[in-house]
Amino acid sequence: MTYQLHSPWNELLRPPWEGRQPKPRFNGLTMVIDKGMDLVTTEHWLSLTADCVDFIKLGFGTAPLYPAEQLVKKISLAKSYGVDIYPGGTLLEVAVLQGKIGEFLALVKELGFTYVEVSAGTIDISPSQRRQIITQAHTLGLGVLTEVGKKDIEAPFEPKAVARQIEDDLATGAYRVIVEARESGRGIGIYDNSGHIRSDVLEAILDGVTHPESIIWEAPQVSQQKELLIKLGHSVNLGNIQPGDVLALEATRLGIRSDTLKFNIEEVTFSVEAETAAVP
Repeated sequence: MTYQLHSPWNELLRPPWEGRQPKPRFNGLTMVIDKGMDLVTTEHWLSLTADCVDFIKLGFGTAPLYPAEQLVKKISLAKSYGVDIYPGGTLLEVAVLQGKIGEFLALVKELGFTYVEVSAGTIDISPSQRRQIITQAHTLGLGVLTEVGKKDIEAPFEPKAVARQIEDDLATGAYRVIVEARESGRGIGIYDNSGHIRSDVLEAILDGVTHPESIIWEAPQVSQQKELLIKLGHSVNLGNIQPGDVLALEATRLGIRSDTLKFNIEEVTFSVEAETAAVP
């Protein structure tokens, strides 16, 4: 089954960049960062974009700042539109620091979240503890995303070490592994201080992993999304997408935006007679 435009457009046009999969899909995933949309905005937004969104991350530690009733409603709303939802990994790191990881995972499950993010962006978590948390989350019936890379731009980012961590997380049971870029996408992870992709770093990570399709690349800037799509194809997984950028990203994935249409142009012979006959 292939992706189709909504009616009535699907009766007239097909996406120039073919091969995009509809939901539920296993690649071409889009993860959105939600920094505090209210329920009304969330519902309106989901009614428009749910076909294009696979994950919603309640950014950083915002989940406990919602009144409980509103948090549960937001989680339920996302699920009703077929979108997985999870709290930001920083919240898990707080639970680790305070010795509450078991209780944290149980609460995440109780509230209705479908996934949990296991990260060590600010604190250090030993490899054995990281594996234990992944396994424990699975035991509770939670899906697991992990994240690699530190949030401190001064911290080293060694592609070979990143690739090894990705491989280990996937082997332990992570569904996808996110490569850190924060909200800025500058001077961190695969990006230089101007936000451009460091191709040598990107390629070194890709060379070191068995399943590159299991990586979600955080790409908060629209220019980064375009560049990754052009480099890696429309099936690349992208994260930290702003809610307002979702439809523009989907248009780029489908080749109905100039940046990718220009790579998917076919020669078409038009019939003047047919065109004239079609005019009422």
